[in-house]
Amino acid sequence: MVGKLSSRTEEAGFSTIILNSPFSILNYNKGFDNMNYKAGKFDVAVVGAGHAGIEAALASARLGCKTVMFTINMDAVGNCPCNPSIGGTAKGHLVREIDALGGEMGKTADECFLQSRMLNRGKGPAVHSLRAQIDRRKYSDVMKHKIELQPNLELHQAEITDIKKTDGGYILTTRMLAEYDVKTVVIATGTYLGGRIYVGEVSYDSGPDGIFPAAFLGESLKKLGLPLRRFKTGTPARVLRSSIDFSGLEEQRGDEPPVPFSYDTDELGENKVVCHISWTNENTKRIILDNIHRSPLYGGKIEGVGPRYCPSLEDKIVRFSEKQRHQLFIEPCGLNTEEMYLQGMSSSLPEEVQVAFYHTIPGLENCVIMRPAYAIEYDCVDPTEMKPTLEFKSLEGLFGAGQFNGSSGYEEAAAQGLVAGINAAFKALGRPGLVLERSNSYIGTLIDDLVTKGANEPYRMMTSRSEYRLLLRQDNADVRLTPIGREIGLISDERWNRFTEKQRLKTEELKRIEKIVIPPSDIINEILVSRETSPLSTGAKLIDLLRRPQISYADLAPVDSTRPDLDPNIFEQVEIGVKYAGYIEKQLRQVEQTRKLEKKSLPTDFDYTELKGLRLEAQEKLNKIKPMNIGQASRISGVSPADISVLLIWMAQGDGR
Repeated sequence: MVGKLSSRTEEAGFSTIILNSPFSILNYNKGFDNMNYKAGKFDVAVVGAGHAGIEAALASARLGCKTVMFTINMDAVGNCPCNPSIGGTAKGHLVREIDALGGEMGKTADECFLQSRMLNRGKGPAVHSLRAQIDRRKYSDVMKHKIELQPNLELHQAEITDIKKTDGGYILTTRMLAEYDVKTVVIATGTYLGGRIYVGEVSYDSGPDGIFPAAFLGESLKKLGLPLRRFKTGTPARVLRSSIDFSGLEEQRGDEPPVPFSYDTDELGENKVVCHISWTNENTKRIILDNIHRSPLYGGKIEGVGPRYCPSLEDKIVRFSEKQRHQLFIEPCGLNTEEMYLQGMSSSLPEEVQVAFYHTIPGLENCVIMRPAYAIEYDCVDPTEMKPTLEFKSLEGLFGAGQFNGSSGYEEAAAQGLVAGINAAFKALGRPGLVLERSNSYIGTLIDDLVTKGANEPYRMMTSRSEYRLLLRQDNADVRLTPIGREIGLISDERWNRFTEKQRLKTEELKRIEKIVIPPSDIINEILVSRETSPLSTGAKLIDLLRRPQISYADLAPVDSTRPDLDPNIFEQVEIGVKYAGYIEKQLRQVEQTRKLEKKSLPTDFDYTELKGLRLEAQEKLNKIKPMNIGQASRISGVSPADISVLLIWMAQGDGR
């Protein structure tokens, strides 16, 4: 084979191919088209093996499609290049939903957990969100092994440099001149696409963690007509554990017992690590402001738009100049490493400035930086070019997921990857696509926001983005989405039987508390008075006591002698359903009203400039987005209620059908 390759290069007038030369890579197809070899045919190809790519590839393979997955570096599969954690506010909801649909992130996070905490316990159940510290290397290893063991799935270390549209799908070409013939493609390049690292005055082409970037695929995607733009994100330094003085720092321990992400996980065991909290001060602020001109963000070197809700430390100090200090969390990266992650301290300042300002922080006065903080700039696409299935409107069979779509975060990426992988598989199989609704999931909200409103900065999921927060709680993700996962084909018989049994037990428990009457007694009245609610003078049903805001299931345990031994999640769902019944019913009515608008379909090939009565801005936005229905149209920025009225009248006349 080597001899043949050598002879062909000589015939073409070259003695060798320099694969690390940008000139030769950009032009090798011109001189060496005859050298490309056919590497195989597949139903689905996934470009990228981060959190989006993993969920996409596993879903596709599990749905019966022959799937190939590409990564620039096999050691970066499932890498967590930023925080060593999964979940968080609203992100925990996404992980639960991924699991409920049959995805993998929650299960693997449980296998690799170090510490688990439920955030926002002091607020209502709608915003309770699970967050777990994980062993980042173990997470990567476990995910990679699951991919290797998955039937119908091949994992290849290869850089995709070119994608061409064909009559039957796409041809993907690797840097090593291999050609893959595929029906559908999922682009999940993360921050690798055109990746460029910035540390002060220094900048260079790179993906995260010093891995090669995807240097050439961007040009190919532009040739396909995709509108790429530049976003940026960043990460804090990692410091040596033994160089930190923990003696004066506040400890942050996990919840006991820790709560798992996956509905398949029975127990997690005990928390294994403790995190710590510290604060910046006026000295930190002074050093950063004295060197702000050396920040590539403020010096104009970085063109990409950064995340508003996860800014760098220098950005926080400039934007919130009135604040005297900023909080940071010191988190372990794993059990078999001494690296510690400084949550909330990302920066792109020069390394010597980082050393100086980190040393002003209590506990970090003598810290040794193992990996400096950096900013990374990368290419992503305008997500309004996509359908709610995450398929590009202009390129049938091409899908996008994750940071390539303009989002940020592992969880947002995994959620999109799951949906893109399902729909890429369905496209290859000739099945209709899956569209999740805003009313049944945060995943549906996330995707609808991206494809309808777009992303002018890296999109981050927050509970405030959903108008149905009380319905979309993390505790009931299985109720909302596991039947959909079953219908899709990602929920096993065993998992489905466990789910249906859980729903049966929940129904029985609700009937039980409706019947049980608690008579007045010293025990119950002592409980009620201690919770600052009225004592009993006559008997009360258990369900009526549970309706009291001050009283929980746990409070009533001493007087509830017939209580069955059930999964705590069952008690949680029953209690929330009882306490918030009125509010839940109100939101269900809102959902029904919205669904009426969602059922009013709009043509996707209509030119809205022909519709009189629409404002010019509405015409432009409607032509760009091409909404599928009135509901989606009503959420487009720049389309007013008056414009929606025009559309409704037009449809009522029969012109929009």
